[in-house]
Amino acid sequence: MTHAYFIGLMSGTSMDGIDAVLVDFAGDTPKLIATHTESIPEHLFKGLQRLSQPSTDEINRMGRLDRQVGLAFATAVNELMAKSGIDKKHVIAIGSHGQTVRHMPNLEVSFTLQIGDPNTIAVETSIDVIADFRRKDVALGGQGAPLVPAFHQQVFTKKDTNRVILNIGGIANITHLPKNTEQITGFDTGPGNTLIDAWIQQNHKVPFDHNGEWAESGVTNPELLKHLLSHVYFSQPHPKSTGKELFSQAWLEQQLSNYSHLDASDIQSTLLDLSCHSIADAISSISQHGELFVCGGGARNRALMKRLASLLSGYQVETTEALGVEPQWVEGIAFAWLAYRFHNNLPANLPEVTGASREAILGARFPAV
Repeated sequence: MTHAYFIGLMSGTSMDGIDAVLVDFAGDTPKLIATHTESIPEHLFKGLQRLSQPSTDEINRMGRLDRQVGLAFATAVNELMAKSGIDKKHVIAIGSHGQTVRHMPNLEVSFTLQIGDPNTIAVETSIDVIADFRRKDVALGGQGAPLVPAFHQQVFTKKDTNRVILNIGGIANITHLPKNTEQITGFDTGPGNTLIDAWIQQNHKVPFDHNGEWAESGVTNPELLKHLLSHVYFSQPHPKSTGKELFSQAWLEQQLSNYSHLDASDIQSTLLDLSCHSIADAISSISQHGELFVCGGGARNRALMKRLASLLSGYQVETTEALGVEPQWVEGIAFAWLAYRFHNNLPANLPEVTGASREAILGARFPAV
């Protein structure tokens, strides 16, 4: 039997781990063969957090972290292959997203920057690497994000059904898959987990709010919520994308300066509602009803899912597990798919989503030999 094995590597804005997936593209639909999540060591996590904020000596620190992230990604691949029991020589290529340290799509000279040296990954795994997927789209006048809508279109479209695929990582993004042949829409809606993670890390020194339990113990402050939702990003037309550069901890501290009297749990509840309301508003602006499938880390947040469903009464809200794909692995599979598209000389961006001037083959190949 013929196989077409590709690996996808994804580490998102939450920086909570490296997801690695082995996918077979030989059939009509991608088949997930094996999965692995590699923890990001504490020193590396802290280094990436520091690099994500403007500071001094950035070039030296980025150079070191670029190699260190490459080594961590390679470890994830080697662990994945050990689990799979499949010989590395059968894998055509690794699709590596890298770790985003800057995403500045709206500057006069726009750019996006992901680190995790693909040469290091190729050498340490003995597998060709395809990486640097975003910058071609930026060169063509696009946002360089989101890239996953093209994958969502290929895998999740259902004729005569209005569907939205919602990915909630640090930043949330949506893909609208309209019934019949209407144009696909996709864009970043704003914060997903980034602010609720940052607030609980600051107050309780834990990485995330399990099931939104701390948020649920508080009460949302309507005045603060309205203030946060007044951010100009939410009213901007798409195509658009954003990142932790805009919705940063520094921005949050500034917004909270007049709300120091609030209990920390009330602020957490309000931040969760900020994510939910901005997502729901974005979806409702496109269509009032349909099917909504959630993936990414936010799909595991019970309070988030409950609040989202209550705001979108016209939608049937489920996770992508209902479509046969566990929420955690959707983006990893998408980057394996991007490597598959590159290998087969096929375009992988949607200009109507990113704003690029044309379709393009995305990425570059880094041979293992």
